[in-house]
Amino acid sequence: MTQHAALGSFIGARRSVRRYRSTPLERALIERLLVAARQAPSAHNRQPWRFAVIEEHGTRAALASAMGERLRRDRSADGDDPALIEADIARSHARLSDAPAVIVVCLDMNDMDRYPDDRRSRAEYLMAVQSTAMAAQNLLLAAELEGLGACVMCAPLFCPDSVIDVLALPDRWEPQMLVTVGAPAGPGRDRPRRPLSDIAVWRPAGQPAR
Repeated sequence: MTQHAALGSFIGARRSVRRYRSTPLERALIERLLVAARQAPSAHNRQPWRFAVIEEHGTRAALASAMGERLRRDRSADGDDPALIEADIARSHARLSDAPAVIVVCLDMNDMDRYPDDRRSRAEYLMAVQSTAMAAQNLLLAAELEGLGACVMCAPLFCPDSVIDVLALPDRWEPQMLVTVGAPAGPGRDRPRRPLSDIAVWRPAGQPAR
């Protein structure tokens, strides 16, 4: 198999894994994941990503409870079925508290450029978000390489204050997502992908965009 074919096979094999064995992860292994994450490209090479690693079960459970309470308030205000709300909260709580490790991926705008207008400020912020997401993808691929399962949960976007309070993070750290990591208890589900014809266009020279 060629190197390119091997890479394609490796990327294609990655799945989101939500159930883990209880085996703790060695600190050195988690550090390897973070080293891979920081190798991602970033806007201006400012590396706006920040990581909070949660290994202790009590802290994971506290974070899950705080996030669940915010979810309960939001969905109750939406008028959702209480039974469905509680089932959603219980499912999320189990995913967080049962994972051997949780890595909260945050964004720090402190080193990014500043502009006096909203248009460029928004663009700069989005570049930082994209950079942080690329670091998270590196982390996921590194976990796959290590034989681990991992799954991204973007719930912190809906309750950043809860995450910051429970983990005592610096105020300038903006939680973007969390990644559960551990030895997989089973294979992740294979999700279909849209065909390239639905998501890509080739533009011959001189052809106007529609």
